[in-house]
Amino acid sequence: MLKIYNTLTRQVEEFKPRSKKEVGFYACGPTVYHYAHIGNLRAYVAQDILRRTLKYNHYKVRHIMNITDVGHLTDDADAGEDKMEAGARREGKNAWEIARYYTEAFKQNLQDLNVLTPTIWCAATDHIQEQINQVQELIDGGFTYETADGIYFDTTRVADYGKLARLSKQSLQAGKRVSLGEKKNPPDFALWKWSRGDRQMEWAAFGKMGFPGWHIECSAMSMKYLGDQFDLHAGGVDHIPVHHTNEIAQAESITGLKPWVKYWFHNEFLLIKKDLSAPAGKMSKAKENFITLSTLTDKGFSPLAFRYLLLQTHYRKQLTFSWEALAAAQTGLNHLREQIKRISPNAPTDPIWEEKFLDLINADLNTPEALALVWEALSAKQISEAAIIQFDKILGLDLHNIKKKLATPKAIQALLLDRAAAREQKDWTKSDQLRKKIEKFGYQLEDGPDGQKIHKK
Repeated sequence: MLKIYNTLTRQVEEFKPRSKKEVGFYACGPTVYHYAHIGNLRAYVAQDILRRTLKYNHYKVRHIMNITDVGHLTDDADAGEDKMEAGARREGKNAWEIARYYTEAFKQNLQDLNVLTPTIWCAATDHIQEQINQVQELIDGGFTYETADGIYFDTTRVADYGKLARLSKQSLQAGKRVSLGEKKNPPDFALWKWSRGDRQMEWAAFGKMGFPGWHIECSAMSMKYLGDQFDLHAGGVDHIPVHHTNEIAQAESITGLKPWVKYWFHNEFLLIKKDLSAPAGKMSKAKENFITLSTLTDKGFSPLAFRYLLLQTHYRKQLTFSWEALAAAQTGLNHLREQIKRISPNAPTDPIWEEKFLDLINADLNTPEALALVWEALSAKQISEAAIIQFDKILGLDLHNIKKKLATPKAIQALLLDRAAAREQKDWTKSDQLRKKIEKFGYQLEDGPDGQKIHKK
């Protein structure tokens, strides 16, 4: 029985999809004006664990992920410049080139992290008409008003506006993000912005040239591919008070159906320290305190070591990144691989391990304890290669190839295992001695982020 935490109710609930045939799952994808940083990527690993767990529980999943390539301004309160335009200016390219380049970079990041590909990718610029149609429906329903810079959603027309973030009327006033200008109410938000004549991405609609707001794109695309109501919507906790709150207001105003989404899934921040004396803060491009996945690999770390690091902390807990923690995760992953290599071909698996593993994962994706359980089973020598492969269908650490023995004599394999143990214990003298022994047999040895690699000279 799968249970997940639902942000809408603030409770861990038994997962009961609307249909027995298929789970509708929408995830907010990246704004492709720059590389995704590893804080962004934490969200997609968490969502991947959720998707894999759904599949493990025999659900068919229709997974939709958007690409925001227009409409996301530098300020969430509809102020500032479109991030795509800013990215184009930064690199001396046009906005379309920026979108294509960083979309492919993001997809490569997901591949490197062994994240399953969505059923459908959908870019905002490929769904402009759907967004225009939804804005028109909101106009026709009396939910909007026009200002000098665009068409805005009137949040006072929604009695339960802010329910996802538990926003009260008082906090909506006290927490206003910018001066009102022509907005009637602090939380009102742009559905469509008028062109100022200096933009690369704009379309004719509502009698003028303009471009969509950030929130309308997700409502339009999710409803196109998943219908007026669906099961799961995912994103980071920073999406709760503004982006996801506004998506709900739009969608439920259009359809009159509540709840629009049954379960809301949010992961916590990845934190980082700018220096040792500073407190840890959210990783952010705006604050220029971020690290990309390529930075990790350039320093010799495996992307899957970063995935292993993330799995060691529950997705709803903040995690502070450090190079020391990543190095420990790399060592842990390498050691796990070495332990799997040692599993006897005839090793039995006590069924209780598989039951316990599934129970932990089904308890709101408890990956830290699930990993600990794998280690416990390996130490007890009560787990088979087949069971490890089953567990890895959720963990996603690419463990299914580990058991393939090297085409080398058993004596060399024994030396490799001894050397791996020496390196784990930081006994570098013994490690070097074992390297020389191996090389005397005519083999060349390389150490990398994925462990030892050997081949004939």
